[in-house]
Amino acid sequence: MNRRSSIVSTIIAVAFISAASGCSSLSSPLPASHSVASGLRAMPETGGRWITRAPMPTGRWGLAAGVVNGILYAIGGYNGGYLNTVEAYDPSTDTWTAKAPMPTARDRFAVGVVDGKIYAVGGFDGRDDLNTVEVYDPTSNSWTTKTPMTTPRADLGVGVVDGKLYAVGGGSMAASCMRKVEAYDPVSDSWTTKAPTSQPRCSLAAAVVSGKLYAVGGYSTTRKIEAYDPATNTWATKAKMPTGRIELAIGVVGDRLYAIGGLKHDILNTTEAYNPVADNWTEKTPAPTKRYSLSAGVVNGVIYVVGGTSHGISTLNTVEAYNPP
Repeated sequence: MNRRSSIVSTIIAVAFISAASGCSSLSSPLPASHSVASGLRAMPETGGRWITRAPMPTGRWGLAAGVVNGILYAIGGYNGGYLNTVEAYDPSTDTWTAKAPMPTARDRFAVGVVDGKIYAVGGFDGRDDLNTVEVYDPTSNSWTTKTPMTTPRADLGVGVVDGKLYAVGGGSMAASCMRKVEAYDPVSDSWTTKAPTSQPRCSLAAAVVSGKLYAVGGYSTTRKIEAYDPATNTWATKAKMPTGRIELAIGVVGDRLYAIGGLKHDILNTTEAYNPVADNWTEKTPAPTKRYSLSAGVVNGVIYVVGGTSHGISTLNTVEAYNPP
């Protein structure tokens, strides 16, 4: 059993024990409509709807998704074996197209888009945690290998601010969950170590809103949110997410961050939105499908959620689109 399977199995096992004993090893917030995050209540909000779209040709979990010029690219993942599969989704026609495969088959990596190119970072190939960095150019439909991270890791989060890619957290066979943060400059093809997160976290999600990088959820800090300011190289703690979880997906529309799905005691379809200005959370319409180890991308203000698993064995090719209110 690999490290990730061990973590997930432990969480699910603890959940059953906790249900019987009335407690949980993970943070156990009240239902979203009653949770209090830093003194601000997460209240239900009407509006927003989900629509099922054309499924991916290849069902998988542990994949990553990036968007370039209105096209969503679903990359890598796992479905009984480690994948280098790349498939592109065009929301305007609701169709999928096969693209050049990624050089390194892997899952549990993360991607960031800089200047119209998709950077795939880290992950696990079935043998080792990776520091591998490969970049996909949709224009030429080709991949190029870049300077690796200094620290091999899977289950990390990635965000892009001002043309630089930030790799946050993650874990490895040797180090479990990490606080490590590294920044990649595509111009110099080099990595620089940055201020670490306040606590170790892996199986998190990361996203950028208004020039700040947010680390959301993850193992051992399931509700805690931190925001990184590249200008000052500092992290600040923000309002806790009402529903703590790992292996969730994130999409940003306008100035709102949307946390979708994931795993807590059970598998979730929970959708919650974070407002960085008010530093509070709002409950949204749940996704139709409960799943974790999924990914998401945003095209024209619509969040497309792809892949994942419903119980750690089956792989999903399900695609659902959320149009925020």
